[in-house]
Amino acid sequence: MKRILTREPILAANDAAARAVRERLGAAGIFAVNLIGSPGSGKTTLLEATVGVLPGVRMGIIEGDLATDRDARRLAALGVPAVQLNTGSGCHLDAAMVLGALERLPLVELELLFIENVGNLVCPAAFDLGEAAKAVVLSVAEGEDKPEKYAPTFLRAQAVVVTKADLAPHVGVDPHRLAASARAINPALVSFVVSARSGEGLDDWRGWLAAKGVE
Repeated sequence: MKRILTREPILAANDAAARAVRERLGAAGIFAVNLIGSPGSGKTTLLEATVGVLPGVRMGIIEGDLATDRDARRLAALGVPAVQLNTGSGCHLDAAMVLGALERLPLVELELLFIENVGNLVCPAAFDLGEAAKAVVLSVAEGEDKPEKYAPTFLRAQAVVVTKADLAPHVGVDPHRLAASARAINPALVSFVVSARSGEGLDDWRGWLAAKGVE
């Protein structure tokens, strides 16, 4: 008996769902950013600050966490449509989850969508969520070695946002050197050094989003 071996890519189902997400967002004219970063890197705080510097932008947010809806409630309190996705023990969001979350957002009213992934610098990078861009959020408190240690994540991203710049003197890390270390891994990265507390760098971050057609 002749045996025929077939091999389907492990991410095939995810990629199919990602295409569906991308088609829906494209049809609605929505630019989507997948935010990837460690727990405590400042992803939600960056989103809160972004809402503040883009007051006229119609924004929606999908929040990924293992448990609780705390982050979604923080953002909803700012008047932003926010959907919480809880993964239990899952270390990342997948495109099927995002596709389901789109049903709970007023897409016809949006022009910008942020997908805050589960806190992790490893697994999320491998999963296409149908986003237009991946942005890695990296705080100065994490140290300058993270881009080299987690190179695949930075290689798949289009932007890196170095957060908590106001803490740099206290942790002994130069935020601009940290951004440069990320660009050394991926020279195509656009980098931002920001502080949600002081407002440093938020104009540059806003400018990048505006260049993508979000104004």
